[in-house]
Amino acid sequence: MAFTSLVETTTVAGRITAIDEDTRSFTLQCRSGDTVQIFLGPTSYYEVLTNIDGVSRDRTFEINGSDDPILRGMRRYLSVGAMVFVRGNHLEYDGRERFDGRIVYLLQSQPGARYVFEETHWWIDQIARLADRWLDQLFRGDRDYTSEDFARAYRTNLGSLGGVMDDNVQECATLSRLIYGLSSAYLLTGIERYYLAAKSAVEYQRQAFRSLSHDGRHCFWAFGRRSGVEGERVMFASEFPDDVGTIPLYEQIYALAGLAQYYRITADWEVLEDIRLTLNTFFDFYRDDEEAKHKGFPGLGGYFSHLDYVTLRPDTPSLGHNQSRKNWNSVGDHIPAYLVNLVLAMDPVPQGTGRRQFEQLQERVLTILEETASLIVEKFPDPHNPYVNERFHADWTPDHEYQWQRNRAIIGHNLKIAWNLTRVSFYLRRREQRLRHKGAHEQADRCRDLADRCIQMATQLGDRMAERAVDPFRGGVFDAVEREPMNGMPIEFSWGPTKDFWQQEQGILAYLILYGATGEERYKELARECAAFWNLFFLDRDHQGVFFRTTEGGLPIVQGIYGQKGGHSISGYHAFELGYLAHLYTRSYIEQNEADRTFCLHFKILGGREQETVNVLPDFMPPGRVEITRVCANGVDRPDLIPESMDDFRIEVEEVEPSPRDGSVNLRVEFTVH
Repeated sequence: MAFTSLVETTTVAGRITAIDEDTRSFTLQCRSGDTVQIFLGPTSYYEVLTNIDGVSRDRTFEINGSDDPILRGMRRYLSVGAMVFVRGNHLEYDGRERFDGRIVYLLQSQPGARYVFEETHWWIDQIARLADRWLDQLFRGDRDYTSEDFARAYRTNLGSLGGVMDDNVQECATLSRLIYGLSSAYLLTGIERYYLAAKSAVEYQRQAFRSLSHDGRHCFWAFGRRSGVEGERVMFASEFPDDVGTIPLYEQIYALAGLAQYYRITADWEVLEDIRLTLNTFFDFYRDDEEAKHKGFPGLGGYFSHLDYVTLRPDTPSLGHNQSRKNWNSVGDHIPAYLVNLVLAMDPVPQGTGRRQFEQLQERVLTILEETASLIVEKFPDPHNPYVNERFHADWTPDHEYQWQRNRAIIGHNLKIAWNLTRVSFYLRRREQRLRHKGAHEQADRCRDLADRCIQMATQLGDRMAERAVDPFRGGVFDAVEREPMNGMPIEFSWGPTKDFWQQEQGILAYLILYGATGEERYKELARECAAFWNLFFLDRDHQGVFFRTTEGGLPIVQGIYGQKGGHSISGYHAFELGYLAHLYTRSYIEQNEADRTFCLHFKILGGREQETVNVLPDFMPPGRVEITRVCANGVDRPDLIPESMDDFRIEVEEVEPSPRDGSVNLRVEFTVH
């Protein structure tokens, strides 16, 4: 379509291929292959990317040689080969076209330096500032917390400035997601404030939302609590529109997200017991396995997405469009929400008085991991479509009529699958090595085969999303598209070409870990492009928060629910998960200077625990990628605690005298990357 008159503000991203001082312009080549000539004027200016604190990272120097301020700026900031983002005015008029650049965003503190978001402290600073502001707004700057503080002050819904809103609901799943964020912030920083807040939030979650079955074998988690003039009311069934009146599995899954991450750093046996009882619920009420046939279920594998609140069955007609359904959330969300962290904590089995119980729980956890990964690679791909199927009937027939989703793809789910299948492939490689060492070659072969299928599907999805759904002109990850476009174009947006915060996280982590798995340069470039878009346009530097949604060009959308800092779909989770894992992946997979090939994690192992060893592997990582090179316990270097084997990540804590201050063992573990 040719316009006789068009004016729009937009963003372009790419690498500088040429600089023309005569025309006061430079040429940008986008990943799409398009080239754009950017013209600069007297109102054009340059910004070096800042973190969420807004502190300037511009370390360029003025270059003499011209009285023209436009030329001085070009010589100071522009260099051929640099990746930049440019926001400016695109004009078309009677066949002529021009792009006037007004803001040139630079991603390096000075030409030739590494990207600022790959500096050692970038993601640590980001997660710490997010955690500080969240706690400051909820608790007015307090540095110590009790469960009563969370009962009084925690809110799911927070306004754009972090203040409370009229609806004072406290949802269990969003509280757990905040616990995940606070626990992750402690793991990275060792700051006591985050641990104390996480500990008190865990206590409140267990007190306020936990519901044990009559026989004590199962744990269900209530949807939420709401205060009124007559006191508090517990809502057991969900109030979210898609799930109202049901017990959706994804809410039960995310009730474990914070507990699993908190358990990793504390070895708190009471928390582990709640996790165990919740897994019993998954197996006995939601799982469609061979044993479920006696209940009248097909027994075709996987987990049903919803239970009826009254019958506790997934096939009750009152469930309506959620009757006998399976979906991405009920199958795939197990892996990132809690399984990875639980496997990291449980494999190898911790030593201690409860070893038999640990072994039983480990067996169940590994069963879920292998089962869900296998189902994703078997059931979700569509041989006739680049996007996965996300919703299914009980017999695994794709459901393309579900409510709002219909036959639409959520880009973030495709990238989330790519990210997590790559993680699972790393774990299976490690497990294969251990099994072969024991002589269990048949089991090792199964691990190898599943690992191969996982990485094959992950790379296919990563490549397909790069072609269709990661904006090749501006950077960033799109939201919802039609799986079968009817507009004659390769992509049809279901609503608008907007970009949501959580989908950017999936893109960054997917491409970082795919680069770590394959060494393919295209994944590193995609990771950097996605990380740049996130850090440029999703950080609310005025209020140290995160925008939910932006336009295709990166302008924040703040109307209605999209202006909220906290809500059912946004909590202290995705942004914190991104900060935690982007730090680990950048340190582990992106080439660093020799002095930067280390990072630390912090653990606070509580007294009265059941176990004598703790597992500290940071994430599912390739065998031989990292090793423990230093352990500090209660402020004292303990070389005797460093495992002898490079691939052993168990630390024996029974030999460490607990801290007299709080009876815990405080560990700082340093890892070196190979």
